[in-house]
Amino acid sequence: MDLKTIQQAADRIREHVILTPCMQSDTLSRVLGCDLWIKFENQQFTASFKERGALNTLLQLTEAERHRGAIAMSAGNHAQAVAYHGARLGVPTTIVMPRPTPRLNRPRFMALR
Repeated sequence: MDLKTIQQAADRIREHVILTPCMQSDTLSRVLGCDLWIKFENQQFTASFKERGALNTLLQLTEAERHRGAIAMSAGNHAQAVAYHGARLGVPTTIVMPRPTPRLNRPRFMALR
């Protein structure tokens, strides 16, 4: 993928997604020994960066493809992004989830060492 393709995608989705901030993480920078910045894509409607790719793909569908709809296999954020933006754009969507999808009953956290 070249820079022009990335710029075209950014232009295509710009008015449909939130411009999320990047902030330096002093703690993670110190722990990891680098200058680490975090982009807060959790501010998107589906709380994930996956909206960008799903939306970019949906916006490039032809009229005939939009009428037929889109299908995605995902157990999480990508499924939410396809369903959300499909509904916004009037594109029928089908989401296929694998049977062994883990169900989380409580949040799980990983401690940094």
